[in-house]
Amino acid sequence: MAEQFSFSIEADDGGARAGLLETPHGPVRTPCFMPVGTQATVKTMTPRELEELGAQVILANAYHLYFRPGAEAVARHGGLHRFMSWERPILTDSGGFQVFSLGDTARISGDGVRFKSLYDGSEHLFTPELAIEVQEQLGADIIMCFDECAPAGADRDYLRRAVRRTAEWAARCRRAHSRRDQLLMGIVQGGIDHGLRRESVARTLELDFGGYAIGGLSVGEERGAMLETMAYTASLLPRDRPRYFMGLGDPAGILDAIAAGIDMFDCVLPTRDARNGGALTSAGRINMRNAAHAEDDGPLEPGCGCYACSNFSRAYIRHLVTQKEILGLHLLSLHNLAYLLDLAEQAREAVVEGRFREFRKQAPAAY
Repeated sequence: MAEQFSFSIEADDGGARAGLLETPHGPVRTPCFMPVGTQATVKTMTPRELEELGAQVILANAYHLYFRPGAEAVARHGGLHRFMSWERPILTDSGGFQVFSLGDTARISGDGVRFKSLYDGSEHLFTPELAIEVQEQLGADIIMCFDECAPAGADRDYLRRAVRRTAEWAARCRRAHSRRDQLLMGIVQGGIDHGLRRESVARTLELDFGGYAIGGLSVGEERGAMLETMAYTASLLPRDRPRYFMGLGDPAGILDAIAAGIDMFDCVLPTRDARNGGALTSAGRINMRNAAHAEDDGPLEPGCGCYACSNFSRAYIRHLVTQKEILGLHLLSLHNLAYLLDLAEQAREAVVEGRFREFRKQAPAAY
């Protein structure tokens, strides 16, 4: 593991575990949910509010920041922490998922991926070396290898090629990585094919990364197969390194991931749902545009201590949402983030106290 980093398991309960990841910008208690701040901001949220909610790590995206404002510009401003005024840990995604989401416009070769910018149509070549260079300029604590994320439904030949190319690119990322104050994580691919997942794990472990991420899931495959593959892959990863599931943020999925021994997870779901008028509650996701909330003086979630629930009624928040007031989006984003951050923290406490199974059983069926 890189200098200035350490990871230890403080408690186990079945497959679930509570850990501690030490980073240059402070400790991270796991399991933890990581809010997504793609453009160096978690939408509508200030860093102070995120700290008050208990966010320990936030994400930014190398692909988007490479284009706007440019990694060099961020570096000139002292790196991401200073640029966005966030002094806790930051994780940057390599941009692999964003590049491959461009579909037919991306051309893959052994060198990397050639594609057109979604901002101005200009042509670019993303390579493993460039992905590392950009992330080193951004200065996040945890950075990711550049990988090939295969779409759901890809045939086995495609998946096999993606697994092997991901391993080759991981080796190049490892060689290109020079900053000892950054933890580089490898990514495991293979779709829902257990044999290819096993191969990808073996190839990635050979490179001895400081942590390992499960990629290529939550991209449209059947949920049961996704959960089964997640648990199988996690069981192959080393106990003494942090495990990260990329792109998971629904309450049920978080509990399933924790049960499988996953330490870290992220998703745009809480803020995206908020922008669509959705609130996460123990009764399930509710649509605040519905007229049923027009006369409801209760909070979004009874017992929730977040600023939105402590001060405003469902009726008021519905009014804001239907009138497209920015405050409505902000309050829903704040609440949804608080809900998932609190869920992960409660799960951690349950693991430490040896009652995670009971905690998971008592979770509302609406999850």
